[in-house]
Amino acid sequence: MPLIIKDEYPEKLFREDGKRLDGRDKHELRPIKMEVGVLENADGSAYLEWGNNKIYAAVYGPREVHPHHLAKPDRGILRVFYRMATFSVFDRKRPAPGRREKEISMVITDCLEPVLFLELYPGTSFEVFINVMDADGGTRCACTTVAALALADAGVPMKSLVTAVAMGKIDGELITDLSGIEDKAGEADLPCAMTWFNEELSLLQFDGKMDLEEFSKCLTLGKEALTKIHEIQLDTLKKKYIEIQEELKGGENEQ
Repeated sequence: MPLIIKDEYPEKLFREDGKRLDGRDKHELRPIKMEVGVLENADGSAYLEWGNNKIYAAVYGPREVHPHHLAKPDRGILRVFYRMATFSVFDRKRPAPGRREKEISMVITDCLEPVLFLELYPGTSFEVFINVMDADGGTRCACTTVAALALADAGVPMKSLVTAVAMGKIDGELITDLSGIEDKAGEADLPCAMTWFNEELSLLQFDGKMDLEEFSKCLTLGKEALTKIHEIQLDTLKKKYIEIQEELKGGENEQ
């Protein structure tokens, strides 16, 4: 992939062989790696590598709400804090959280709340801290995905996981899982997230130009991609408990 300097992007986002600039087919996902239980001091945690994105999520709770006036007597609350490291993007980011980080924190909260049984925890809060160490497009989708995984790792009662992916359009073609260059230089960006207990969208944002037929096709292709990512989430959770089971069996055999 060519080095991009000062927001100067290539005129074409497909190579002559029909592949995207990073060598992927139109509807091929970037490589995805997930782990859970990566932070000892958190109640639940997860790590995600998605293309060049590298993201940690840590969950704490249920615990007392501060400040107290935010507490709700009939249900718990979910608070998400999305942050990007100063070195996570090409141009150094300001350390203080900006408007975009606050907006994405709110978006992720809205995505995750429908799957949580917050009514079981009145007067308390669950806090999710997300740190983007390296960013390369689709961070709100990647962060939603890894945050859901961290909540599951914390043992928070959930109706299902939440999975997100960014669909889009470049050079007149619909594509799956936009990279950073495609996000900035493409014609359209369509982040979407799904709650699997009812298979409904909990996130749908749109920026750019598409006709209705393209929009509908994007949603169909998006569900196919979300299904694949959801399987990776489930496999990651199962792997942790399979390893625990094997350790327990090994200890019994030694005795």
